[in-house]
Amino acid sequence: MFTGLVEGRGSITNISSVGPSIDLTILPPPEMAHGPDGSPVAGIGDSVAINGCCLTIVRINDGGWTFQAGEETLSKTSLGLAKVGDDVNLERSMPVNGRLGGHFVQGHVDGTGVIDGIHEDGEWTTMWFHVPQSLTQQMVGKGSVAVDGISLTLVEVESERFSIALIPHTLEVTTLGQKQVGDKVNIETDILGKYVLKMLAEANAG
Repeated sequence: MFTGLVEGRGSITNISSVGPSIDLTILPPPEMAHGPDGSPVAGIGDSVAINGCCLTIVRINDGGWTFQAGEETLSKTSLGLAKVGDDVNLERSMPVNGRLGGHFVQGHVDGTGVIDGIHEDGEWTTMWFHVPQSLTQQMVGKGSVAVDGISLTLVEVESERFSIALIPHTLEVTTLGQKQVGDKVNIETDILGKYVLKMLAEANAG
């Protein structure tokens, strides 16, 4: 389980094909690599959300974390388009006694969206995303959504689009500040919306 509060941006340093899968190596930022006492803060077997995709660290070499991404992950998320040198949002899984500052994020991407518009108004930036209607059916204005692993508040929700308002801090510390119209992003809807939609479908069917 994650919170959607990005801990830092990492950089992809290597991508190796292994059949239909890939080994993906990411260099985490210094604050995520070691704690105040210099000890590693992550180890083999730990779960990390990479642009919202939950993957497991399988190797650690020269400070880089290596993950294995299978064919399903590559086909259903934006990681299939990843390139060496790309920055990615990173968040380690939340400890049981951790503080939930965003919303419940599973790290299971529901689909991808495309940035449809970027509008600046003073310090605020509004981004619009085009997504399948199956995803907007699980959204509601002022509700939560994870975009590339970032917990955000929905502003407007249309049939196949939604918008979010971004403050300068979010643009600075996440990859959204590097995005342009036409870029693909990972979308995970709020788990509460999924349960509500399922209950309504079952009630209507009955």
